Amino acid sequence: MAKNNSNNKIAMLTNFVLIVAALLIVAMVESREIGFIKGINKKSGPQCTNVYGVASGDTCFAVQQAFNLTTAFFDSINPNLVCDSLFVGQWLCVAGKA
Repeated sequence: MAKNNSNNKIAMLTNFVLIVAALLIVAMVESREIGFIKGINKKSGPQCTNVYGVASGDTCFAVQQAFNLTTAFFDSINPNLVCDSLFVGQWLCVAGKA
C-alpha cells in the first residue's frame, strides 16, 4: 500500500511540473507577441511604406528633392543612414511614419 501511495505522489508531482512548464511556455510566447507587460517597454521604430533604390550619382539631398521630403523627416525614417556612404542599389525609405 505504501508503494502505491508513493507512485501517486510521483505522478502528481510530474503532472504539476508539466503543467507549470506548459504555462511558462505560453507566457513566454504571449510576451513576445504583445510585448513585455502589454507593450510598456516596447519600442517602435520608423515604419517604411515606400522605398527607393539608390542609382549612380544619387545623394541624400537629391533623393529628398525628388520625393519632396524635408531633411528632418528623411532622417527620421532612415535613422541609421550615412549619407556619405551611399551605394548603388541601397534601399532608402522615402515614405512612411517616423
